[in-house]
Amino acid sequence: MAATTRECLELQLLEMEMLLSMFPNKELVLENPNSILHTRRYLEGIRESLPSIIEFLIFVNVQKSEVKAEMHVSLPHSYPQEEPQVFVRSVALDRQQQNFLNKELVSYIHSLDRGELCISIAAQWLQDNISTYIQNSKQNDEPECEIKEATYTFHRMWIYSHHIYRQELRKKILDYAKRLNLTGFCLTGKPGVICIEGVKEQCEEFWRDIRYPNWKHISCKHSESKEVTGKIDDLRLFNSFEELALTAHGDYGLRNDYHMDLGQFLEYLKQHKSEHIFHILFGVEGKY
Repeated sequence: MAATTRECLELQLLEMEMLLSMFPNKELVLENPNSILHTRRYLEGIRESLPSIIEFLIFVNVQKSEVKAEMHVSLPHSYPQEEPQVFVRSVALDRQQQNFLNKELVSYIHSLDRGELCISIAAQWLQDNISTYIQNSKQNDEPECEIKEATYTFHRMWIYSHHIYRQELRKKILDYAKRLNLTGFCLTGKPGVICIEGVKEQCEEFWRDIRYPNWKHISCKHSESKEVTGKIDDLRLFNSFEELALTAHGDYGLRNDYHMDLGQFLEYLKQHKSEHIFHILFGVEGKY
């Protein structure tokens, strides 16, 4: 019989206690320092609403090396009945080997029995296997007789959400975009709009991670791609990733129930040669 959400959260707290004892020297860092406390209060009946998911980083040392790998972990409320989201990054890995490693790690986790606490097992697998991928990365970096410029797929995504209010979510969006070297913007309030642009794989990683595990009222309204050899910066419409907080109007007596000034937003799109997106996002023509 499948475990209830309460039973899953109790198991998550047990695993977090074990992980914190295994990684005592700042090797485990919580994305939200209060997430464990909020989960505990929910289980004790002090907090009524379901707590935010527990997300954290584990820094894994590579054998015989100063290099470290970051294992990013998100635990959905139904973990361990549902698989955790785990992703690994390291400066010692090239993009190809990082993708290979993550596919193998996800496959390994998938092979384990559902209901089994698996984060410590995944960390051990990473520690045992990452050296091979780093060595392959070094071999790929060796110069060839004929040096060819790398070919990338430049990608831009226009993402629509009913609203974007929560400070925790807004911080996550900014952090993910910065970490993945994406430019664009996040329009907070109601409606919420996100534009990201950069290397296609990194845009897709942002899109996958930002929706997980339970952002339901969000969709990609439009995307654009172009193959490019060498640098992609000339194709960018934005110089950085920023949060937009435009003038709000409309007050319906409900907390956070206000609409952003779409006229201002249209002007912002015009400044970045993107006014055609207004109709795609909202189904109406902007007044130019």
